[in-house]
Amino acid sequence: MDAVSNGSLQPDLKRKRSDAEDLSEETLQLRTKHDNEYFKCYAGLDIHREMIGDFARTFTYRKAILNNYSCIYQRSVLDLGAGTGILSMFCAQAGARKVYAVEASGVAEVAEKVVSSNKVEDQVVVIQSKVEEATLPEKVDVIVSEWMGYMLLYESMLQSVIFARDKWLNKDGVLLPEKARMFIAPLTDPDEGFERIEFWKMVKDNFHVDMSCVTEFAKAEMYKHITVKTVDAENVISRGTCFLELDLYTVKSEDLQCIKENFMCCCYGHGKVHAFVIWFSVEFPRDVILSTSPYDSETHWQQ
Repeated sequence: MDAVSNGSLQPDLKRKRSDAEDLSEETLQLRTKHDNEYFKCYAGLDIHREMIGDFARTFTYRKAILNNYSCIYQRSVLDLGAGTGILSMFCAQAGARKVYAVEASGVAEVAEKVVSSNKVEDQVVVIQSKVEEATLPEKVDVIVSEWMGYMLLYESMLQSVIFARDKWLNKDGVLLPEKARMFIAPLTDPDEGFERIEFWKMVKDNFHVDMSCVTEFAKAEMYKHITVKTVDAENVISRGTCFLELDLYTVKSEDLQCIKENFMCCCYGHGKVHAFVIWFSVEFPRDVILSTSPYDSETHWQQ
């Protein structure tokens, strides 16, 4: 994900549901409407096919779960935002005593079919509910969730993970993943600049109308909006600077409402900075890391 930044980063978080009793009826209605729209997006299979087909994502989660089988074997697990249930299946493969697969959208019906087809009904229970409204028969030893959104926090489920951690995780329980980091680096992208800015200078050559004045508007538009895309590593002109680190065992909802941090990047050489590229990584126990860095395998989060 690339965007021009002045060193102050403030993601738009839309899924906070804690302290609901302090909200007005109108605010609650708007939040409910947003949640319904959000979960509707996950009711179809296309988005789940994209996520499961993201090899880096799915392989890393399977590796993290199986590598940490000692934390899961004969233990209880909450799979938060279970989707079609693939992470629950991995937990069953790791020997979990019971997996509570909580999924708010209609795809929970698909997850039930997956559980049945894999003959793990005794291990995996699908619960169609928001985690904030779910009732579990016990506290759990492990919470696993693929909660990350674009730029880590945009429309992510981290608020729900925090809620579940505080309500359902046993003392000394395990979170998968357990840490998250965000990185930023300057980006030079002459092709992007040519396509979106220099194009207007060429109109006169082709159509005999001078539209070079539009370049100023094009620049303003280019530098104003955040773009989700995969960038070429060769266009990243400094090492990534970590500007945010989250310990998921201790992070609080209020910590996420406004994120501001100064950062400094030391460039490799000379070059025009067209944007800043942001990526994230999440870490699991036993040194398993999932990264969306331009230097790693492409993921559906891109940058």
